[in-house]
Amino acid sequence: MSVTYETKFGSLKHFEKGRVEPIDDDVRHYAFSNCFETASKSKPYEKVVFGQNQIYVLEVLRAEGASPWYTCAHDEFALSMDGEVEVHLVKLDAHQTVADTEKNGAVLVQGEPQGQKMGWMKLKRGHQGMLPKNTAYQFRSAHPAVLVLQTCKGDLSVEKWSEICQMA
Repeated sequence: MSVTYETKFGSLKHFEKGRVEPIDDDVRHYAFSNCFETASKSKPYEKVVFGQNQIYVLEVLRAEGASPWYTCAHDEFALSMDGEVEVHLVKLDAHQTVADTEKNGAVLVQGEPQGQKMGWMKLKRGHQGMLPKNTAYQFRSAHPAVLVLQTCKGDLSVEKWSEICQMA
């Protein structure tokens, strides 16, 4: 007997509420959240954790307007799930880099970023961009969009598990 699966890709304007499919197990053993639903209820650029494996997290961001400038002591990756987002990059001068090289997660850049402008990327749905360590980055989006960041849990990471996960 052949089983057929259908992949459905949502958007901020059209998504199905996330749920766990019926299985022969206790649903409390699983966590499920929907990045589009989470982004639809989030403030612009709130970094909401919706997946975690030890210190590593997936954060969903509602991109709308211009974000603050961020930097990080480690590389991060941004994936556009919906819409178009520009990512502007500045290689920071040493005095603005994250002093603690063991610090996890993004931090806000104090003031305007100082250093060499590296250019910008336009991420459309399905495009991924690297956010190099010790580089300031700013997201800009004319219309609401959804980004998923692959990073480490940090001070700006927001956990809303009771709001975004299905409970038994």
